[in-house]
Amino acid sequence: MNTCSYQAKLILWSAITVMFVTFLQGCGSASPRFTSSAPRPGSLSDSHDLRGIASYYADEFHSRKTANGETYNMHEMTAAHRTLPFNTKVRVKSLENDRTVVVRINDRGPFKGGRVIDLSLAAAKQLGLIAKGTGRVEIEVIELGSK
Repeated sequence: MNTCSYQAKLILWSAITVMFVTFLQGCGSASPRFTSSAPRPGSLSDSHDLRGIASYYADEFHSRKTANGETYNMHEMTAAHRTLPFNTKVRVKSLENDRTVVVRINDRGPFKGGRVIDLSLAAAKQLGLIAKGTGRVEIEVIELGSK
């Protein structure tokens, strides 16, 4: 048996094996990593009540896809929240005028610091937030949605 031929075959098979293993590693899916200190989507603290600043989003996002795949409709009672599971129903109460609205979480956000929820235009109108654009609210989970 020719030693040179044997070494060439060994190198070839080693290279093929390395490429195959590299290919297989690329086929796997990594688990999502959460780097912020915020709770992961779907996790709740002991208290289901939250307080903070609410804002709303409307025209620019109307008819665009939401994080759960639905088409955003600014005339429906929906909202975006960073961590609550999709389809969770929450009661949002304005701490400035005591108005309330029930919305369903179908999107992720808000992404502006200090805000706890982004409401649809319809929900913001019902709470009286349109003129100011934001308002202090309390959020109460009514029904926890599925992922």
